Amino acid sequence: MIRITIEQLKQILSSGSYVSLDDLAKIGEKDNFYTYAEKLLSGEFISKNLLGQAIAEYYKVNYLDLSTIQPKSEQVLKLPKEIAKKYDAVLIEENDTSILVTTDNPEQPELIKELKDTFIGKEIVLNFSLTEDIESIFVYYLKPLDTRFAQIIESKTRVAPEIFDQILIDAVAYKASDIHIEPHTNEIVVRFRIDGVLHEAGRIPKEYYENILNRIKIQSQMRIDEHLSPQDGAIQYTVDGHKVAMRVSVVPTLDGEKTVIRLLSEYVKSFSMEDLGLATADQQALIEAARKPFGMILVTGPTGSGKTTTLYALLNLVGNPGLNITTIEDPVEYKMLTVNQIQVDTKTNLTFASGLRSILRQDPDIILVGEIRDTETAEISVNAALTGHLLFSTFHANDAATAIPRLLDIGVEPFLVASTMELIISQRLVRRICSFCKISKNLDEARMHSIFPGFKKYFSKKDTIYEGKGCDHCRGAGYLGRIGIFEFIRMTKEMKDLALKNPSSTQIRELSESQGGKVFFEDGIEKVKNGITTMEELIRVVPPPV
Repeated sequence: MIRITIEQLKQILSSGSYVSLDDLAKIGEKDNFYTYAEKLLSGEFISKNLLGQAIAEYYKVNYLDLSTIQPKSEQVLKLPKEIAKKYDAVLIEENDTSILVTTDNPEQPELIKELKDTFIGKEIVLNFSLTEDIESIFVYYLKPLDTRFAQIIESKTRVAPEIFDQILIDAVAYKASDIHIEPHTNEIVVRFRIDGVLHEAGRIPKEYYENILNRIKIQSQMRIDEHLSPQDGAIQYTVDGHKVAMRVSVVPTLDGEKTVIRLLSEYVKSFSMEDLGLATADQQALIEAARKPFGMILVTGPTGSGKTTTLYALLNLVGNPGLNITTIEDPVEYKMLTVNQIQVDTKTNLTFASGLRSILRQDPDIILVGEIRDTETAEISVNAALTGHLLFSTFHANDAATAIPRLLDIGVEPFLVASTMELIISQRLVRRICSFCKISKNLDEARMHSIFPGFKKYFSKKDTIYEGKGCDHCRGAGYLGRIGIFEFIRMTKEMKDLALKNPSSTQIRELSESQGGKVFFEDGIEKVKNGITTMEELIRVVPPPV
């Protein structure tokens, strides 16, 4: 509903000295306001907060950052859902004489009229907020899934498509990364993975599941008459005007076929290095390695640990119109502007290895390989890095120190690893303490000992610890969002010499620590002390060193 054009936005940003004309010229023209704003943010020309302030100045109203200041649910619900969604508006405050409403377009005369008719006799004060932040508040209007399921079943009309739609609406609203639809003896349980943890969302009588499952299979181009073999597919869906790409997996279980749906964003989030959770020294090491003309940067970790997000943040950082950047992925999780993205397709023999060979004939400057899975892909990757290309990739290894021995085990020559590798990163994700209900406490030694008996090595009695009490914003969890914890192996001269000797992971870790490298747990401890996460969460994700 934002009505300013790209030209108006450029004028706003340049006249207010938010972004220089030279930087605006680097961005080029995009199809619409949203893709242009996405490029502004992803290129780190301006922060999200400053972009909001600049547009608010244009409208001559105050800017309200809903990512840091959010109203309570009972306040939001005083504004009827129909008005809120029609005008992208949120009620922030109400007193005896006035109301404060924020919207992404304060120049809507119909909105003022609707508000005056709803809140009779009260002064209307409008603020500006970004569309994405406003829509995140609309979660307060959602009734429990079980309630909506019951209403749909009672109506007896289009039960399967309506139930599936409601599941997707909630999953998008709650920013779930995965939907689990699990058959049990008498019912179907729907669970969402939010911030890495599964939460039950609702239950469906089992008699309706066959039609729901068939709908999912048809839309993801699976066979509906196959019930004994695993199947994979993909769906493109539109939820409340937003396009959502989904990967679908169906596997047979004792109680029926279980469905897991991975939700993917249409465009990569404009994460900066700070957003990822990198310490200043690690940021600098990563930026230096990413700005070299050739070499290899490897990110390791289990599925769902944020590896792809880290690599795309790197592409956002180093990408510019003068570079040819090409990726090969399975699947393409995020669509990126100005990047050539290739989807692996085994049906046409487009594998990582064959695709990578073709990319090398396309004059690339930077290559992103979604995952090194086999010897052939590994050998082509290291040879590409050896012959004048900068190559980013992910690799499954338990930690950074294990990556080199694993590469050697799958057949990569030690001299190639030593010659091409610039940096190895391993990462995990921990939940952030909710900023809206975060409280500080003095260190409770008895409680800390019950969580982690070795805490005295890292904490003193004077240290302050933090936790979330639980609130509307985090749905009582005390956590909201996630952040990375990292290990870095810097390929110093000594590390390259060691790589030539077929070393063990223990030898690599010892050398890295002697050169100032941290392990996961130490990076996590810093985030606990800084009030970013809790000791309980760190222990849940990473075991303490023995």
